[in-house]
Amino acid sequence: MGERILSMDELESMLVGVGILGTGGGGDPELFGRPLVEWDLKKGREYRVIDPESVDDESFVVCGGYAGSVTAYAEIGDTLQRWEKHFELLEALKVTEGLFGKSVDHVVPFELGGANTPVMLSLAARAGITAIDGDGLGRAAPETQMSSFFGHGISITPMPFVDRDGNILIVKRAVSSVYPDEVMRLALELDGGMGANNHYPMTGRELKEAVIPKTISLSIEVGDAVRNAAKAGRDPAEAVIDVSKGFELFRGVVKTVSGRELRAHYYAEAVLEGRGPYSGRSLEITFKNEAMMARIDGEVLTVFPDLICMLNPRTGKGIMTTDIKPGVEMVVVGIPAHRRLRECLEREAAREAFSPARFGLPNVKYEPIEVLVKRNLG
Repeated sequence: MGERILSMDELESMLVGVGILGTGGGGDPELFGRPLVEWDLKKGREYRVIDPESVDDESFVVCGGYAGSVTAYAEIGDTLQRWEKHFELLEALKVTEGLFGKSVDHVVPFELGGANTPVMLSLAARAGITAIDGDGLGRAAPETQMSSFFGHGISITPMPFVDRDGNILIVKRAVSSVYPDEVMRLALELDGGMGANNHYPMTGRELKEAVIPKTISLSIEVGDAVRNAAKAGRDPAEAVIDVSKGFELFRGVVKTVSGRELRAHYYAEAVLEGRGPYSGRSLEITFKNEAMMARIDGEVLTVFPDLICMLNPRTGKGIMTTDIKPGVEMVVVGIPAHRRLRECLEREAAREAFSPARFGLPNVKYEPIEVLVKRNLG
């Protein structure tokens, strides 16, 4: 399939899907994504997406999204009206076009999330171009270099960053993979913790080699499965597992949560008490905006880049990191990261960029979820 316009029904399912696959981050689809989608459709905007394989090799593609702590963009408020005059993402796109002296043909989301997927669809609509049916992760992640694009050798820079006040920061070149994100975090702290960027300028040929493909379509498929399960009275978590080829990791209730803000990131730890077949067991989840690692009874069960998705057991909808509080019930589902994201770990630079040291656990080493589940869940 080449290019298509997403229908409202597809967008409804997409919002459910990205809320699950976003691993707790990327923005709340109900408080952020849905109001933006409804606003844009009322304005007559169309969300057009294109299969990455249909993109011309010589096309100019850029990645992007909004950056900041998950606590900074939990709701959209009066931002929609302001965005009609000052849409930071579009301004960052124009800066990129000025730097390269040519027009952008397509945009690709950095990640999946209830905010960062819709905002890139909105950017494409406002710019009169198409968004790629894909992204850089197949999930959400807290740092700019945690991306398949970086892992496959595409430069993050030049990276324009535009904040709410209209300040523009351009990271033209970076020796360290983490430098662009670190500089951007300092800027975020000066302007309320949220702003927009463009990065990973690439050709269509490079896109096709590095993108996690068809993840918007996958989000729609996951959302369809949850919505259909709800109508049929089936377990929505099982529907998600069937579509995603994932694993049930845990069912339980949040016992404790501790969290703190640091450099426009939200760091947290949540401990769950098991219920049903997990009675007597505990699960600890480590967050840096998103769920980055899970341990069951002290043993590592899942670690980034594999996905840790937290679902409401009744509705099947994703639970945002900011909504995790004592007493919240959840089903935790683990999903293997796409092979292209795992391939990144074959490069030393990507191993450093993706390292658990980036979320405070330097002694943890990545192992595939399927290995860890077999070892620790049997």
